[in-house]
Amino acid sequence: MNPAHRQTPHRVRFDWGPTGAEAIAPGADVAVVVDVLSFTTTLSVAVERGITVLPFRWKDERAAAYAAERDATLAVGRLEARQLSGSAVSLSPADLASVTGVERLVLPSPNGSSISFGLASGGATVVGACLRNRSAVARHLRDAGSIAVVAAGERWPDGSLRPCVEDLWGAGAVLAALAGLGVKDFSPEARVAADAYGAVRDGLPAALAACAGGLELAGIGFAADVEVAAAVDVSDVVPVLDHDGAFTPG
Repeated sequence: MNPAHRQTPHRVRFDWGPTGAEAIAPGADVAVVVDVLSFTTTLSVAVERGITVLPFRWKDERAAAYAAERDATLAVGRLEARQLSGSAVSLSPADLASVTGVERLVLPSPNGSSISFGLASGGATVVGACLRNRSAVARHLRDAGSIAVVAAGERWPDGSLRPCVEDLWGAGAVLAALAGLGVKDFSPEARVAADAYGAVRDGLPAALAACAGGLELAGIGFAADVEVAAAVDVSDVVPVLDHDGAFTPG
């Protein structure tokens, strides 16, 4: 990989997806994963409720085996949960807000969860961030050394990365909060992300509902997930990935 893509001259860095994480996370003290719709939003809701979350890269039989190995409940897709009994735990953050009796939860996804799972062995402290806890995450990171912020993005049908505005805004929200705390030395990429959040800050709920990701969720009956994701600074919980591969409050 071209060394210029690592943004190492700067304390605060920003990039996209698994490949971007591989570029900017090595050598960073903290790697922040942002997947607003919906991995890190679901993660924040779960950890707020005292649930330990284990990210996992795959959404197939390997996830079920991993959940059994770790004595955890496996979260299933939103639509799948509606087809199953009421005991199924969904990846939906709105649905998760009312779940009871779950102590450990495996959250598989090809985006935010996969990036978190991949970063676990990279040496950096991994933090889950979204709009709900962006200021709490910034306070947690204020005195950290180098910081790599990764917007998870989504996937096109061919599997390629689809950069999405909700993750740009979520990452930018954390970066803007860091700047507000006096943190300096942002890469140009990180500065642009912070500016992108500033452009929609005053109308964020409407913008999130109107973006492609928001419309997609509303179209399958999960507009409530978008509303949960759009709640800025409602949580003081900072999910941190521990050495056992589980997110717990930092």
